[in-house]
Amino acid sequence: LFTTALCILPIYIWAPPILSFFGEAPPISKAAGRFALWMIPQLFAYSANFPIQKFLQSQGKVLVMAWISGGVLVLHAVFSWLFILYFNWGLVGAAITLNTSWWLIVIAQLLYILITKSDGAWSGFSWLAFHDLYGFVKLSLASAVMLCLEFWYLMVLVVITGLLPNPLIPVDAISICMNIQGWTAMISVGFNAAISVRVSNELGAGNATLAKFSVVVVSITSTIIGAVCMIVVLATKDVFPHLFTSSEAVAAETTRIAVLLAFTVLLNSLQPVLSGVAVGAGWQSLVAYVNIACYYIIGLPAGLVLGFTLNLGVQGIWGGMVAGICLQTLILIGIIYFTNWNKEAEQAESRVQRWGGTVRD
Repeated sequence: LFTTALCILPIYIWAPPILSFFGEAPPISKAAGRFALWMIPQLFAYSANFPIQKFLQSQGKVLVMAWISGGVLVLHAVFSWLFILYFNWGLVGAAITLNTSWWLIVIAQLLYILITKSDGAWSGFSWLAFHDLYGFVKLSLASAVMLCLEFWYLMVLVVITGLLPNPLIPVDAISICMNIQGWTAMISVGFNAAISVRVSNELGAGNATLAKFSVVVVSITSTIIGAVCMIVVLATKDVFPHLFTSSEAVAAETTRIAVLLAFTVLLNSLQPVLSGVAVGAGWQSLVAYVNIACYYIIGLPAGLVLGFTLNLGVQGIWGGMVAGICLQTLILIGIIYFTNWNKEAEQAESRVQRWGGTVRD
């Protein structure tokens, strides 16, 4: 992941000309480019955080991670006030806050592993970690492609919105909606991590029935929570925009796209869970192809047609992308429904033994 961060680094460094090349408005390109430069430390924090995070999740150390994140969240709020408001550093202050918070999480989690040895799960570095490295890297790359296609899809929404005539108001409105969507998505992201670990553990142990049952329970639970969040968004669509902006024009634009935001919140309560199942079962390559078809062959072109050709603006762009997410969700539901879980358990057991693990009775 550190090597991957180095490969991505030029995009951060040359963000302004890249955005300008794709037609973004100069004020947006300049602000985004400055923010990207200051966000470089966070890029490398990611490369350290996610392996540590997955290791702790696989050991069931979720409460430890929650305490660390909660403590850093308090500091994050203090740093946000200090750097953004008190020192009046704006975007630079926001970047410094994010960099500091993410590196604090990395350091705290790493210290926990080194000090406690994670109850015997960590015995130090070993050359055995490189056993069957090709298979591990192949699976990791497939997972990275799958997740990047999902994450970039929503980010493209902001980029395309910046191509609209007079884009500042639509971009501000989209940013508010993305914040709301991001907050609600944290719940389903938590379920994503839980179900990926649970499915992989149960399949690796040969418990096909428990793996399938876990998928059903988590999917229903996350969808119910998503439905509640959707209702809250719809009920407050005339109110919540004013929490983010003092501009009546931006607030009105946000209210206009709140219905699409609410539907996105509902879809994104289930979609990350299904992606977590795919990661746990090792279907990353298959889901990557599904993402390409649904997001970039259907959803993105539909958004462009609705937004620009039919002059529906940001509502059309978002509507097309929601269609892509909806189609992808339906396909993943179909894949999971028709899966032979006993066969998946046999394949998972084989992978565990090939990578040097043991299967419990």
